[in-house]
Amino acid sequence: MSPEAAIAISHKAIELEKALRRVIRGKDDVVRLALVSIFARGHLLIEGVPGVGKTTLGQALARAIDCTFQRVQFTSDMLPSDVLGISVYSALEQEFEFKRGPVFTNVLLADEINRTTPKTQSALLEAMNEGQVTVDAHSYELPQPFLVIATQNPVEHHGTYPLPESQLDRFLMRVRMGYPEAAAEREILRSEAGTDRLHDMRPVLAGADVLEMQEAVKHVRVDESLVSYALEIVKRTRESEYLSLGVSPRGAQALYRAAQAMAFLDGRGFCTPQDFKSLAVPAFAHRVGMNGGYASTAKKSEQADLVLKEIVESVSVPV
Repeated sequence: MSPEAAIAISHKAIELEKALRRVIRGKDDVVRLALVSIFARGHLLIEGVPGVGKTTLGQALARAIDCTFQRVQFTSDMLPSDVLGISVYSALEQEFEFKRGPVFTNVLLADEINRTTPKTQSALLEAMNEGQVTVDAHSYELPQPFLVIATQNPVEHHGTYPLPESQLDRFLMRVRMGYPEAAAEREILRSEAGTDRLHDMRPVLAGADVLEMQEAVKHVRVDESLVSYALEIVKRTRESEYLSLGVSPRGAQALYRAAQAMAFLDGRGFCTPQDFKSLAVPAFAHRVGMNGGYASTAKKSEQADLVLKEIVESVSVPV
């Protein structure tokens, strides 16, 4: 598929974005990053306090693309089998039969994922990375498209378990979803947005359209100078005195794919420096580690954002 052919179908993605913005008011940046995630074949981690619309976003996206949706409310006593499924012995067939868990869906909302133990969190690793799950030495393919939207409370909240680095690295991006602005909150109170509009939402795309767009995104052009620009940002995260852990090669790939998806959503067949610059913090902030001497545990994520912004600003933009 040529970049020109890819752009020919981008108008469908624009309609999808408009539909989601009618439901999720005042959070246009979060809506855009959610679409970047799904078109780049990635997953999205949303951090925020309860009640700001994280669950509504997942439900609205599933309805808009006419795909299946499952929500898992993570708790401290949840087991991996509660997510993946379990093999049950059938007396009739005299063999074990696999009962599929909620992960077998197109859009999985992993609600408050950091309230469960690391063992259960890690149960999603293979699903997010390989698009399959393995139970009792048998592999089961997941439906496509497959998107995990995980929400987490701020790490300083009581009863939370920090996500391990290996789990965080599987998310294409992490965004913060804070309180809405005054005008948007007034609309929510008057039932002009949120769940009321969610019930009236009709599909804008089909799952097959999403797969076609994911393929189209891969053909968005990226100039060699932009590759060098992205790699220079990655290099400086690894050299920063403020960071104990720099961006991994998977992180660099995530930024590359996200920039292609951003260009696609803007109706372009090529990436610009701004695509990379605007996505560097959402794509990298959850992948880096702060040196202990520079941040308290509760504020590490916020300070990582600031360090990354300074790094991005310090790198010359290609012209």
